[in-house]
Amino acid sequence: MMNSTHDLGGTHGHGPIDRSQAVDFSNDWERKIFGMTLACGMLGKWNLDESRHARETMKPGDYLNSSYYEHWLHGLEELLLAKGLISEQELNSGISENGEANRAVSVDRIPGILGKGAPASMKTDQKPGFHAGQAVRVRNFNPKSHTRAPRYIRGRQGVVVNHHGAHVFADQHAGTGEKIPMHLYCVRFEAEEVWGTEDAESRVALHLDLFEPYLDAVQ
Repeated sequence: MMNSTHDLGGTHGHGPIDRSQAVDFSNDWERKIFGMTLACGMLGKWNLDESRHARETMKPGDYLNSSYYEHWLHGLEELLLAKGLISEQELNSGISENGEANRAVSVDRIPGILGKGAPASMKTDQKPGFHAGQAVRVRNFNPKSHTRAPRYIRGRQGVVVNHHGAHVFADQHAGTGEKIPMHLYCVRFEAEEVWGTEDAESRVALHLDLFEPYLDAVQ
């Protein structure tokens, strides 16, 4: 989530979250975009973090005035163009110019691939910098590229609840494709610390998983 309208958590003026949708896809085209994104991702030309960042390249005004799966469509188009899998003319016409297009994953293989997943855990010789019960503060930084640190939590103080081990550092993975291990922690934040005493609900806390480079120890 780079610093833009794509990081909407905690911002005012957007009204309550609409929880009325009872199905995964309101329209058939949304199901198709979901399937196309998964199928193209299985070609191995990009990773999940690149896919997330591609959606963040959408112009802020367009992002706010479009739906969830329109964001997915934008990201897919950007990646297909960037990786040379389609041309601008093919995108605009909807007609393939390549007689030897990439072969899609067969339907019978999909359940096994999805069931296996792609674990992000990694081994590292680097010792964790924090431990459970330790007070930490999220660094107040302003990235121009992808990050998994929500803007609303930057500068806030919390307590480490759990150490998840080392995982692929999403920020670097999105930009370079390199799998760099970084320690990941579950951190608890009291609602008053995040939202202030007037807006916070009593007896409410947030638990966020945050990478070590986001955190500083509180003395």
